[in-house]
Parts: sequence; C-alpha cells; structure tokens
Amino acid sequence: MNLTERIAYIRGLADGLKLDENRDEVKVIKAMIDLLEDMAYDVAEMEEVVDEVCNQVDEIDEDLAEVEEELYGDDCGYASYDKDTDDFSDDEAYYEVTCPACDKTTIVDEDALIEGGLDCPYCGAEIEFDFSELNEDIDALEEADKKADEKAEEKAEEKTEDKAEK
Repeated sequence: MNLTERIAYIRGLADGLKLDENRDEVKVIKAMIDLLEDMAYDVAEMEEVVDEVCNQVDEIDEDLAEVEEELYGDDCGYASYDKDTDDFSDDEAYYEVTCPACDKTTIVDEDALIEGGLDCPYCGAEIEFDFSELNEDIDALEEADKKADEKAEEKAEEKTEDKAEK
C-alpha cells in the first residue's frame, strides 16, 4: 500500500467513526488528515521526478562511455573504467597527470609512466615524464640508509665490546 492509499484508508476510518464535526478535536484530526494527504501527493510527485532524473543520468553516463570509447579506445594507456563495478580496475595503479600545454588533468596507468610519456588526449601535446631527479633522490636515500646501517652496526659492536669488558 503506498502513501496515498494509506491516507485514503485513514480518512475512511475517520469518516466511519461519525465524529461530531463541531468538536475541536475532530477539526484537528481532519486538518491532520488533509495535511498528510497533501504531503503524500507531494512525495509521490517527487518520486516521479527523481526517477526521471535518474533515468536521464543513466542515459548521459552511457552516452559519455560511448564517447570515451570512441576517443580513447581500449588500449591507450588510460585508466579503464568498469561500468559494472562502477570503479577503475584494481589490478593497476593510476596517476593524475597535468598537461603543461593545456593544463588539463588526465588519469594514466603505470605503463604510460614507464614508457616515459604520452600524447595529451585534450590538446595532443606530448607529456613527458622525467624521473632523473627522482632517481637521484632514491640513490641519495639508499646511501643514507647504508650509512645509518653501518652506524647501527658500529654501535651494536661497541655495546657488545662494553658488555664483554665488564
């Protein structure tokens, strides 16, 4: 039973009681039933509008997916979107990249980064990935780790020697 049917049922119950229309309590009950009826019609109308909007959004989503497929194809280094799970596939890492020419952001997979670059899907400009500074930072961190390990070993040896002397 939907809201409007339930309100009609309550109105029928109230009418069946044959209450004195001149009493204040009866006037309040009738006013509340009228209010509930108006609210039920408004809710039903909103449900129809929401359903219509949801259908339109679904159609737009399908149209956009077709446009993306036409523009990007299946195997172009961009993130693949799975309509069934409503998410990007979990087997790969994805990164946001901003084109220096048009300043628009694109999502790319790890393979595109490893290749060293790609063409911007918006303006066609080449986007290059330079990891030389990152490699230098990694080398510096590895060297710092090696030195820290050596110091830790020296301290451990000193403690062992101190214990042996005591």
